[in-house]
Amino acid sequence: MVERFSSPSQKDAKGISKWIPQVEEWFSPLVSGPGLRAVFRKELADHFNSRRFLILATIVAVTGLAAIYVAAVNIRQEVRETAESGFVFLRLFTASGGSLPPFTSFMGFLGPLVGLALGFDAINGERVRGTLSRLVAQPIHRDSIINGKFLASICIIALMIFALGFIVAGLGLRLIGIPPTGEEVLRILAYLGLSVVYVAFWLALSLLFSVVFRQTATSALAAIATWLFVVIFVGLLAGLIADAVVPVGSDAGAEELLRHERLHQALGRLSPTILYDEATTVLLQPQVRTLGPVLLSQIEWAVPGPLPFGQSLLLIWPHLTGLVAATLVCFAASYVLFMRHEIRAS
Repeated sequence: MVERFSSPSQKDAKGISKWIPQVEEWFSPLVSGPGLRAVFRKELADHFNSRRFLILATIVAVTGLAAIYVAAVNIRQEVRETAESGFVFLRLFTASGGSLPPFTSFMGFLGPLVGLALGFDAINGERVRGTLSRLVAQPIHRDSIINGKFLASICIIALMIFALGFIVAGLGLRLIGIPPTGEEVLRILAYLGLSVVYVAFWLALSLLFSVVFRQTATSALAAIATWLFVVIFVGLLAGLIADAVVPVGSDAGAEELLRHERLHQALGRLSPTILYDEATTVLLQPQVRTLGPVLLSQIEWAVPGPLPFGQSLLLIWPHLTGLVAATLVCFAASYVLFMRHEIRAS
């Protein structure tokens, strides 16, 4: 029965389904068990043939490529001035064209929507359609169901982000005519990997809502409400709490201002969006040497120049650890709740 379940459905498009074995081979170390491989293969087929995913991926790709084109045109106009400071290729991802924000802003804003769209109906959608009991009836462990769904969605996210990043890099190379250096390549790859982790957090969160709520509409609304709260209100609440705990006036001293800024920054970093934005800034702007408030005494003897790639990684290591930890916590909660849920045949 496992073999019958693992084969793609007859309605899958042949042009898309032929890539599923290749993708499965790439990620084969993650799907070693037969039951896990069957669920993984089924979810890949569903995602590749999902209109919802294709629409979201198209929106992200079109907006990102438009931002890259505008930024590349502006960079090409002032390439002599930019070349003196180095890291021209990285500016493709951070420079804005005036009418459009940079590529990183689009990724930070639209990336979570992709993660939410892939996971908000992963479990309750199967329950509503009456197929969850059929999955459990197969000779497949229950944990293989949620593990396969999560791993397949992460693979889809990784393929989309890295493919888009390589397309952007190729288009930028074509437009500005300046190849990236080795360090720029490492920074771009690290940025794409960070983006995968960031979107995976929203995938794990939407998967948690899919397990908690039985209706897909409820889980979708809860996921979108959480996304809006994190993106818009966490920063505002951090400022309000910092003003209430450490009020500063026009005659405030340096110590009070420093305490206020540190508290504001610490509260703001409870948001994964702020963690991602700060880590992206450090990776794609090597001249950024710190993320906290800087005193004049600290920069008096500082050596000017960009940070090496290794030092930038050390600077954002707490941010990456926080994003990975938040993702694992959300998925662990989903896993425990799903394993304890009673599944009755309809």
